[in-house]
Amino acid sequence: MKRPFFSSTNIILGLAFLLGTLQGFAQEVKWLTWDEAANLSATVENPKKVFIDVYTDWCGWCKKMDKDTFQNPEVAAYMSENYYMVKLDGEGKEPIVYKGKTYKFVPSGRKGYHEFAATLMQGRLSYPTTIFLDEELNMLSPVPGYQKPKPFLNIARYFGDDIYLEKDWNTYAGKPGK
Repeated sequence: MKRPFFSSTNIILGLAFLLGTLQGFAQEVKWLTWDEAANLSATVENPKKVFIDVYTDWCGWCKKMDKDTFQNPEVAAYMSENYYMVKLDGEGKEPIVYKGKTYKFVPSGRKGYHEFAATLMQGRLSYPTTIFLDEELNMLSPVPGYQKPKPFLNIARYFGDDIYLEKDWNTYAGKPGK
């Protein structure tokens, strides 16, 4: 007796193959260190803006944003094309040089914090916080809190496509003025 082509086994095998193939096309974010991104910004003829994901190892929302937002194919593709992407541990111990100043780890309480993270987050140690810098490493904006893929991409495009130079955020986001 001949088995039908559309048997449950064939369908499952076909779906498994298709999912495996699609995962091969998924864009993966290439995370850089601060030094790598700063060096690229200084030496590449047409540098990109810099995006910094400030996280901590204990932050559950940071892990969720890594999984849900940064691994989203549309987000990953846009970010990889338009930004040097940096992961920065808000409690990291290594010194970081930014605009001629060396920032260090500051022991405080049970853990401590990194001065560079605190500077970027404008003193508000909240994780995750994403930071957008222009091509010359000037602050564009910190964005505190977990962001889902679509709202995050909207923010990333606001800076990445230089819309911020022409429109304020409320106009761009379609929010009524204050």
